Amino acid sequence: MTATLRRTRTLRDGTVVPQLGLGVFQVPSAEAQQVVEEALAAGYRHIDTAAAYVNEEGAGAAVRASGLPRDEVFVTSKLRNGDQGYDRALRAYDETCERLGLDRVDLYLVHWPNPSAGLWQDTWRALERLRDEGRVGAVGVSNFLAEHLDELATFADQMPVVNQIELHPTFQQPDVVAACREHGVAVEAYSPLGQGADLQHPDVTAIAAELGVTPAQVVLRWHLDQGRLVIPKSVSPARMRENASLDGVELTPAHRAAIDALDTAARIGGDPRTFSISQIR
Repeated sequence: MTATLRRTRTLRDGTVVPQLGLGVFQVPSAEAQQVVEEALAAGYRHIDTAAAYVNEEGAGAAVRASGLPRDEVFVTSKLRNGDQGYDRALRAYDETCERLGLDRVDLYLVHWPNPSAGLWQDTWRALERLRDEGRVGAVGVSNFLAEHLDELATFADQMPVVNQIELHPTFQQPDVVAACREHGVAVEAYSPLGQGADLQHPDVTAIAAELGVTPAQVVLRWHLDQGRLVIPKSVSPARMRENASLDGVELTPAHRAAIDALDTAARIGGDPRTFSISQIR
């Protein structure tokens, strides 16, 4: 295991999470077990899935088949929009654990605020109950904007430990990052490479050429240097190992400033103010 994969972050509630993990968004269900097994064999100890990805079964099977002690693998999953609401969220969490074949999830997130449904507030109260009863390791949110975090702060018993958001060089969401900092919420970046598009940017490729590393290694080091949790997706064992080989990659302040300047505010995924697909298939 590389030093990068041993690197952890301690969240506000004391939860310790590997800073670099593997995301399995869009990994087909039939392939998920093999992909996650390969990641665990490469040294990854943080796996991010979701009910909406329809691959929790494979991810959980890989964790169980790995032979690793359960407390050595950090597993995150997320609640679908169609499962929002207090009672439904409680049932949905049990269903996620059943699909994973695990007695509990280390981090459980509200996948989207889905404000048009008007249920995320009650959903959050359900997650707080799961946490208070010790049924889940930690609870957080995903795709929450500053306005959602500010509202949450008015009634939450405790704020989320994590907000998992789309974040990459050309889409940095500084207002959301600032709100997370204000509320003590760790930022976790999904689509951290801009689904590959940001790796073609000439400023990124120039830095990579200067350092003799790959563009992906440059961008992932940029994320880690800012203390973010980061979950790049890959189905290639070679790419997984490459993404985790950041021990000797060092960005200068000028490199970081050049990447910081790439923000175009161009989102790839859904808009949290309007995204309302049920996610139930």
